[in-house]
Amino acid sequence: MAMAVAHAHTATSQLSSVCTKSSSSPSLSRASRGVHFVLPLSSPSAGVSSELKKSRRFQQGAGNGFNLVAVFKYPQQDHRRRRGEAVVVRAGEVAVKEESGTPSLGLEVVETNLANSRVQLKVHVPVSVCKDCYDQVLKEFGKQSKVPGFRPGKNIPENVLINFIGQDQIRSSAVEAVLKRTLPEAMSSVAGRAIKDSEHISTKFADLAAGFAPDKPLSYDVAVDVAPEIKWNPENGYKNLKVTVECEADDALAAQKAADAELLSRLKDLGSLRVVIGRGLEMGDVGVVDVSAVRLNEDGTTGDEILSCKQKGFRLDTDEGGSFLPGFVEALIGIQNDESRSFDLTFPPTWEQESLRGLQARFTVVGREIFIRQLPELNDELAPQLFQDCTSLAEIKEALLRKHTELIERAKKTATQFAITTELAKVAEIDVPNSLLEEQGRQMYASKLIELQASMKLSKEQVVALSSAEMVHNYLIAQKPRITESVKQSLAVAEIYKLENLEISEEELQAEVDSAIEEFKRFDQEYEVVRVKEQARELLEGSKVLDWLTEHADITYVPKQS
Repeated sequence: MAMAVAHAHTATSQLSSVCTKSSSSPSLSRASRGVHFVLPLSSPSAGVSSELKKSRRFQQGAGNGFNLVAVFKYPQQDHRRRRGEAVVVRAGEVAVKEESGTPSLGLEVVETNLANSRVQLKVHVPVSVCKDCYDQVLKEFGKQSKVPGFRPGKNIPENVLINFIGQDQIRSSAVEAVLKRTLPEAMSSVAGRAIKDSEHISTKFADLAAGFAPDKPLSYDVAVDVAPEIKWNPENGYKNLKVTVECEADDALAAQKAADAELLSRLKDLGSLRVVIGRGLEMGDVGVVDVSAVRLNEDGTTGDEILSCKQKGFRLDTDEGGSFLPGFVEALIGIQNDESRSFDLTFPPTWEQESLRGLQARFTVVGREIFIRQLPELNDELAPQLFQDCTSLAEIKEALLRKHTELIERAKKTATQFAITTELAKVAEIDVPNSLLEEQGRQMYASKLIELQASMKLSKEQVVALSSAEMVHNYLIAQKPRITESVKQSLAVAEIYKLENLEISEEELQAEVDSAIEEFKRFDQEYEVVRVKEQARELLEGSKVLDWLTEHADITYVPKQS
């Protein structure tokens, strides 16, 4: 694994840094479950090629930030339902039951809005339903039970059957029957608003069974998450977002430098290394060194070892100083074989590995070997070896420049969209449901796990360990603010898509689906057409909204800090 001094922000460091907390959180009630993969793989331990990992199909699942859009095709909420206000709903009056032809059970449902877009339904079941369910349970027990002294199929007196089966068992079965019959009608009061699979009966079953009597009504509570209301602060604040985006000061110059750097890198791959003896490391050399580092405390004392900076036999290319911690290469110029050097450096605030940002560290480096590069002459004869399907040096330079121009344009667009979605979350006031936090968090964790599997070829045992309920639970707790931000962005995007009457055509959708399926086939990956279509729609809708926001935003571009 690459060292932290060389911008190594791998999935390993991400997972290890966010999964260290072990405290429980009552707001993440379903965190005991393990993680599931967002994208279908042939098996949990199957390798994912690096090309697929980089493709936008791979990113289309948990990582794109808009995978919740399709969840919220819900009708406009009734604004009379304010938090803390109980609303009495006659479940039988809801049209859902009329469609199925099922007569009303006469339930009364008292609805109370709670925090985190959760609704509590207090369901009152009339005596007639309790009695009917109780009688049905006795009838079924009578058919299935072999009571001594009674022929099969004959009516068994109620008191005899109760004594034979047991009062507790009959009560429990009757309560189960009541819940099974009444829950669909009770839930009809939140039809069109309830988030799928978020409902659960909050009243203890043991209490229901202990207090059940066929001649008395039954009451129980149901908790369910509903689609949250989105308020814009200020009103319509999404229509004129003001963002500042860091980008290249000169796109053309940056593209040319990147193209030249890649050409030199390709030329180096064709060159050779010759051992240097009798002098220290110079610019242009390749050194092999052993590196270790410890944290530096404010009083000058040293602290814990920084494990991500430790590596033996690290290959240091002095031509690539920009890829290393500022000052690292310069501190090693002149070092000789078997010489040990110690020096202090500070990780910049923009460092990719978040846990190291701003950290002061004391490095100890031991020189092992020094090499000088011998490069072949750069000419047209070398062109086919440098770049496939190119026959001249001019063709290679043109192709590389075109490639890096597109990459810089794409990076600028990505940075702009990131700034816009970050600002969007600030102007959207959303009471995010816990069930969505969990679902999004699991998808984000799964995405990181797939990325890690692709980059490190983990064993099946390692994948299973990282997929454990404890690891997922710790991730959900540690990353809750980030997960919340992601969900808010997704919900805000979905709301804007609806408010601005944006549309995608069937032709656009089908083209995206066909392209996705073709890519999955190319990498021999399993897929589900329904899921691919869902993801394609989410991707297109998200892109449509981001294009609209970009068009209407006040964007200031400034040169990015080096």
